[in-house]
Amino acid sequence: MSESRPPLPPFSEETALQKVRGAEDAWNTRDPQAVSLGYSVDSRWRNRAEFVNGREEIVAFLTRKWNRELDYRLIKELFAFTDDHIAVRFAYECHDDSGQWYRSYGNENWVFDKNGLMVHRYACINDLPIKESERKYHWPIGRRPDDHAGLSELGM
Repeated sequence: MSESRPPLPPFSEETALQKVRGAEDAWNTRDPQAVSLGYSVDSRWRNRAEFVNGREEIVAFLTRKWNRELDYRLIKELFAFTDDHIAVRFAYECHDDSGQWYRSYGNENWVFDKNGLMVHRYACINDLPIKESERKYHWPIGRRPDDHAGLSELGM
């Protein structure tokens, strides 16, 4: 039995939006093992200047990421989609172990297999140091509440 991660391509606007929110929710758990299950076993990533291949490397990458990006909170927004491709823009906030906060902005391009698993993820990301008082993402760690503003509503 092959793995499946609905919704499956070809995407409609509704299913692309579901896929984006599902990815956001997964990443906000900060659970590398759980997040990795949305990707094919041989998934390939480019994240900034780092290249990641396969679930084992995804878990290692995310573990390193969330060990240094503390109190991480992410918002993703659908930008465009076709049959098996989705483009998103995103922003997240976190701080390092010295207490310096950052807001990181970026774009991702995703490609999915027929089972709804992501086979390619290409991310471009820029980091902006911010003061704690400039934070915009205030919810308990985990899923962003449905009534919390998205990127467009926040003017980002």
